Amino acid sequence: MEIIQCLLTGDRRAIARLITIIENDGAEAQEALAALYPHTGRAHVVGVTGAPGTGKSTLVNELAKVYRQRERTVGIIAVDPTSPFSGGALLGDRIRMRDLSGDPGIFIRSMATRGSLGGLARATADAIKVLDAAGYQTIFVETVGAGQAEVDIAKAAHTTIVVEAPGLGDDIQAIKAGITEIADIFVVNKADREGADSTALALQMILDLNHSSHISSPDPRWRPPICKTVALHGEGVGAVVEAIGEHAAYLRESGNLQRRERERVEGELRSIITHKMARSFFERVAEAQFDSLVDSIIRRELDPYSAAARLLEGWR
Repeated sequence: MEIIQCLLTGDRRAIARLITIIENDGAEAQEALAALYPHTGRAHVVGVTGAPGTGKSTLVNELAKVYRQRERTVGIIAVDPTSPFSGGALLGDRIRMRDLSGDPGIFIRSMATRGSLGGLARATADAIKVLDAAGYQTIFVETVGAGQAEVDIAKAAHTTIVVEAPGLGDDIQAIKAGITEIADIFVVNKADREGADSTALALQMILDLNHSSHISSPDPRWRPPICKTVALHGEGVGAVVEAIGEHAAYLRESGNLQRRERERVEGELRSIITHKMARSFFERVAEAQFDSLVDSIIRRELDPYSAAARLLEGWR
């Protein structure tokens, strides 16, 4: 395919076009991804997640600048929420990162969730492969920022950064299970604000209580560092870059990189099978039959589980 040859040379138009094809989920996308796959597996993928208002986009912006100063190429995938009513998305991360747009060593792509749960667009994993094959050495994936449910990022990234900030609520919020358990690195951003020390202390408490503070790697040898930053002014960002490098080295030396890769591939394969089976199922189910069962459920003549069992029995 001509688009693949162009992409492998770093052609930015080819990269953008292929990601669009992937988002549209056509047969051409699968053919292209199959051709690309042997060229993947070289990039270090960094997930950045956290609640809205913590300054994730600003942090990613500053991290990218540091990597470029070190002559590393950077890909950025910013996942934005889709409106449940219009289907549109603001894609505002491109606006916040506009000062990076003129750098040929940086590629930024905003993606809409299109209804996917967990803070990640369904096509995000494939977009990561595209940027990886195109030669970007570090790939940042910034999630929607909807809260604790965003643990899906840990399945797509080698290193997961959880961003906290003071002034967003009670400090005890930082100790909640869920989003904090996936962290390989904690960042307390906006550290010039009152309450930053309390936020860092709350995170320190959870690390003291649970030496294994992330789901995917219970190995106690890696203790997530807590970095304080003022990303708006670039303060403390260098320490975060160093922490990312240390975690990457730890993954390689401990053998956890291979284990995480296996877990990621297993999860991706299950997700693809589930998606394909669901699409095939609804293509075969008669609309009239489906609507009739919905009506029966509404009238309380049938429960949803029994209705699903009827549909599945017919599909087999």
